[in-house]
Amino acid sequence: MNFYWASLAGNWSVKFPAGRSGPPDRRCLVIYALPLIAPLLLLIASAISFLSPGLRPRFALKVAQAAALGSIAVAVGSGVVLWQFGAGSSPAIGLAPFSFASRLDLVSLIMLGLVSFIGWVVLRYAGTFLDGEPRQGAFTGWMTATLAAVLLLVQSGTLAQLVTGWIATSLLLHQLLLFYPERIAAQRAARKKFIVSRTGDLALIGAAALLWLVFGTGDITSILAEAREGAVQPLTIAAAALLALAALLKSAQFPTHGWLTEVMETPTPVSALLHAGVVNAGGFLLIRFADVMLQAPGVLAVLVMIGGFTALFGSLVMLTQSAVKTSLAWSTVAQMGFMILQCGLALFPIALLHIVAHSLYKAHAFLASGSAIETVAAARRPGPVTIPNARAVGRAFLLALAIYAVIGVLFGFVDKPLQALALGAILIFGTAYLIAQGLADAAPWALTWRTSLYSVSAATAYFALQRGADKLLIGTLPAAPQPGPLEWTLMVLAVVTFGAVAVAQALFPLWAYHPAAAGLRVHLANGLYVNALFDRLLGGWRLKRPRTAIRPFSTPSTAHVQE
Repeated sequence: MNFYWASLAGNWSVKFPAGRSGPPDRRCLVIYALPLIAPLLLLIASAISFLSPGLRPRFALKVAQAAALGSIAVAVGSGVVLWQFGAGSSPAIGLAPFSFASRLDLVSLIMLGLVSFIGWVVLRYAGTFLDGEPRQGAFTGWMTATLAAVLLLVQSGTLAQLVTGWIATSLLLHQLLLFYPERIAAQRAARKKFIVSRTGDLALIGAAALLWLVFGTGDITSILAEAREGAVQPLTIAAAALLALAALLKSAQFPTHGWLTEVMETPTPVSALLHAGVVNAGGFLLIRFADVMLQAPGVLAVLVMIGGFTALFGSLVMLTQSAVKTSLAWSTVAQMGFMILQCGLALFPIALLHIVAHSLYKAHAFLASGSAIETVAAARRPGPVTIPNARAVGRAFLLALAIYAVIGVLFGFVDKPLQALALGAILIFGTAYLIAQGLADAAPWALTWRTSLYSVSAATAYFALQRGADKLLIGTLPAAPQPGPLEWTLMVLAVVTFGAVAVAQALFPLWAYHPAAAGLRVHLANGLYVNALFDRLLGGWRLKRPRTAIRPFSTPSTAHVQE
């Protein structure tokens, strides 16, 4: 029996502060296993919570929050290990190919810190939010178990651990989605999520099997190294396609996005928890296997098209939603699409930065959704403070692009990949919408200067963050390759499409009350009925009615008691 014990294999190499390298001793091997303590702490907290599944489990809540704080401490300690010894993996335990190991590099460290921090905040919030619920202890148990599965996923050093963490995260989340099992909408959303997730699980299992056949190992570090140096093989392209399919299904991309917009039937902490490495796990998967994905340009092109369309579709539908949490959910669909677009453009460092920024922002938005009504209502308001005409909109977009070009020259256009420049042009269109308000005839000078300053700040922040992400992750993630004819076509198409939508949004106040615009708004509010078609395909409306349903011949008093 071939056991994968690194201490016996003798093929591990660690970078020491002094610059020397060599086989580490047992102390170093144990240090690389430090991240595994984080999911272990949360699993212990989960077990304690299930021992007190009922009302107000005070001790279990304290243990859960302490475990989340402990995982943050583990992330800090892992950062010290990475700084002192460099990237590496712990001993792999188990039978090949079913072995487990912890991989520590900048990608896993960033995700470890992100998931631990958001998990701690959500657990603290849930302790108050669910106070008085008869199943609060069970909810805490499922939530801590889900966080443990996500932490196991993001530090995966082997294919077996990656698949296990991926599937466990989805199955545990399913229990949270059905926290109120009597709700028909919750049943429908959970059933839809279950079917989509199982399809994604099969895709990931198939990708892992193909990677094992091609590279002859389940060690992710070895797979990435060989993919970076080796020649392209048909099975590698097939594995990349299955990885892309798994990522698209996990991140709620069109047309399988409906489950994410319907999970608002769950408690608010679950909506926030989705952004702690759950819904964005698809982006993490593509980033982790970036070297494999670069061997399949055609697959990356498909990611650009699907991600870009989902981003546009989700952002337009979001503006028409009346419920705060539903609007935030559609915003997440759009953001996940933009993240997939970034991965398709091979901008993996920027995609990782997007995951961190969006997760922190959106988790806060969901937890503060009770006070976000005015903010979301302002975003959906038919017209801005001032109404620009077509000439003002044209000047605004030219000015925004000019600001973007000047800031780009100051930061050095030459050093930037062309994909990053195209992405920056798409982002600057959002500020052009604000500048158009400042250039309207009725706009005061203060508004004009303020909106121009926003554009300058946005362009500066983009180039600064992009440069910082590239420098931080150099050597960990591959750089974007030179674009070919296909990549050029997709970049031009993306810039033109996003630009046209931004212009239409800026001009929307001029035709907001036209009958055609009112009809379009109704169709967009219903997501162009794609989710309804998906429901019909899955038979999602044929669900068991809850036991608390009113019986046909119940008297009014009996019906009231049953409800």
